[in-house]
Amino acid sequence: MKVAVLLGGTSAERDVSIASGGQVLKALRARGHEAVAVDPVVGLLDSAEEWRVINRGVAAEPPDEATLARMSYAPLLHLITTGGFSSFDVIFNGLHGGSGEDGRLQAVLDLAQLPYTGSGSLASGVAMDKDFSKRLFSQASVPTPDWIMGPCDVRDAVASLGLPLVVKPNKQGSTVGLTVLSEVERFRDAVDLAYEHDDEVLLERFIPGRELTVGVLGDEALTVGEIIPQFSDIFDYKSKYQDGGAVEIFPAEIPDDIAARVREYGLAAHRALKLRGYSRVDFRLDPEGRLFCLEANTLPGLTAASLLPKSAAAAGITFPELCERICGLALEAGTHRRAFG
Repeated sequence: MKVAVLLGGTSAERDVSIASGGQVLKALRARGHEAVAVDPVVGLLDSAEEWRVINRGVAAEPPDEATLARMSYAPLLHLITTGGFSSFDVIFNGLHGGSGEDGRLQAVLDLAQLPYTGSGSLASGVAMDKDFSKRLFSQASVPTPDWIMGPCDVRDAVASLGLPLVVKPNKQGSTVGLTVLSEVERFRDAVDLAYEHDDEVLLERFIPGRELTVGVLGDEALTVGEIIPQFSDIFDYKSKYQDGGAVEIFPAEIPDDIAARVREYGLAAHRALKLRGYSRVDFRLDPEGRLFCLEANTLPGLTAASLLPKSAAAAGITFPELCERICGLALEAGTHRRAFG
């Protein structure tokens, strides 16, 4: 199988995407596939560029917005429009956040009739929009924390959601721009930070308790895991991507009935958003044993140490096998789409 692995991109999660894409490249090559790296802002990487980019690592903070604003998808669009992907069997979308995850790139690939991993354009856009997602979770009877959309008065937000409350960009990943607000005096700063990363801000009831997650592969919920952040009270950007930032336990040390509910709700959330191929669904478990779905990730991290691969490994699926199966699901989906025009 010949695979083009997309990595990097122009979102705040650029470094995370490079780390994921580099691991996917190695895994697919280990399974005997021909895999090449493509950064949308550079194009096809030669071996020297690939080594330099992949071995840089994830910084403690995401790239600054000014740097990202100077980047463009023009090299990737040129490859697509000039037939640069015609020799590949599948495009492995290792991008995270922004136009690589929100459905825009998926729509372009659909128009070009190029098979790619992950969810389609509509599902990707809906899943990236936390407000839309939470509405669909509620319709599917998947519990999710109460929320309101900004702009709003701090008094109305506190009256509705209490303190602490979560202030975050509506369409962003990796907790970029997120604040757990405990003091009303910091409300404007939290909102301004969220607006630096998106044009919409979501305010959400903070759920105390434990952080749980479950991977979905195909139409199967995998092993439930627990994340215990070490640098802060939440699983923030630093906790996610720096050594020692979190303890991740697979399988989670929780009662069997709670694990079963996490898998049930995770699969229900995946289906409610019409996701495809794979995803990772995150939850909070409060002290009363109630579960709340936070979000579904359509392009979760894919380093060997990331949460989805750990969920798969605990279910007996190695990382190279996981990457290969994700490609296989993409090819199946592409065949199905062509059958219907």
